[in-house]
Amino acid sequence: MPQVSQRSLSKPCYRILGIESSCDETAAAVVENGVTILSNVVASQASLHAPFGGVFPEVASRQHLITFSPVIEQALREAHVELCEVDAIAVTRGPGLPGSLVVGMNLAKGLAMVSGKPLIGVHHLEAHLLSTELIGEPERNSIAYPAIGLIVSGGHTELVLIEEPLRYRSLGGTLDDAAGEAFDKVARLLNLPYPGGPSIQIASKNGDANAFAFPRAWLEGSWNFSFSGLKTAVLREVKRLERFASGLPVEDLAASFQQAVVDVLVGKTLLAAETFQAKSILVVGGVSANQALREAFLSQSSLPVLIPPLFLCTDNAAMVAVVGYWRFLKGQVDGLEMDVLPNWPLVSLSESPQSTSGGGLVVLPDISE
Repeated sequence: MPQVSQRSLSKPCYRILGIESSCDETAAAVVENGVTILSNVVASQASLHAPFGGVFPEVASRQHLITFSPVIEQALREAHVELCEVDAIAVTRGPGLPGSLVVGMNLAKGLAMVSGKPLIGVHHLEAHLLSTELIGEPERNSIAYPAIGLIVSGGHTELVLIEEPLRYRSLGGTLDDAAGEAFDKVARLLNLPYPGGPSIQIASKNGDANAFAFPRAWLEGSWNFSFSGLKTAVLREVKRLERFASGLPVEDLAASFQQAVVDVLVGKTLLAAETFQAKSILVVGGVSANQALREAFLSQSSLPVLIPPLFLCTDNAAMVAVVGYWRFLKGQVDGLEMDVLPNWPLVSLSESPQSTSGGGLVVLPDISE
């Protein structure tokens, strides 16, 4: 991230209240100077969506309405700060489920109005990338640039070149299912509970990853990903086994599927790092909690690999506050007329500040130097 001068270090600490509601986690956090988590409260809705086998948007929005007030209160209480003592309010603006985003945005606007604090709209994927800022010592800058970022979650699988702090170039994304979505769908095929990622991982522990030769979609000459063919291959194998076997070898199927996903994610990311002469690799998003994926990156990469601790892999507001901090230092804050952007490309953040914000941007003096 941008280096902070000795002059700015002598100034009072900056505390940012982060708010996250892009999908089915209701979250609030207070982070100091972009590195120190004072509080990080997450209310999960997983049990509510389990009967649907995935996130039901209307249920998610309604639950955010019920849960947000106590979550905000708890975050401020655990941080030992009052709303008037935070320096800015950062809220996820997109991408995400429209209804869920609106709930968080309206709450953030209300808090900004009553407190008079600056409001900052945050890109959800940028927040995941900068969650790696929370894993190092506060005194050091952990990301070496240029860096390659792999964002891998239930809704996103994207490979990003981070040329310099706050500047992104999208290399490729998924052509069909995101990796996390594929985990959920295969878990349903194997009659494993939602969410599929943890269930597949648990089932894989006693399985043989080489039991089934599932395909790897390398998509030569492209940085894109595709997991629909892999999902279909698992489906066909399940149907074949159901006809000729007394029971499904769930553990072997899970392990073989998981290994196929890991091979592609790691292989393409390491190749991108070599191609673009990256100095570090960031692996973020909910699927980055997968132990096989973490171990593969750490064992196969010759570059530093930054992966958040498990509690920062899934959606949280601490990562939103980190982005809010750096945008606040750069004087990039938004007006109350800001609206949500459910389909917000990450690459737009590398354009002019006006395009980055999409309207309502108020550029304050840069205090990062």
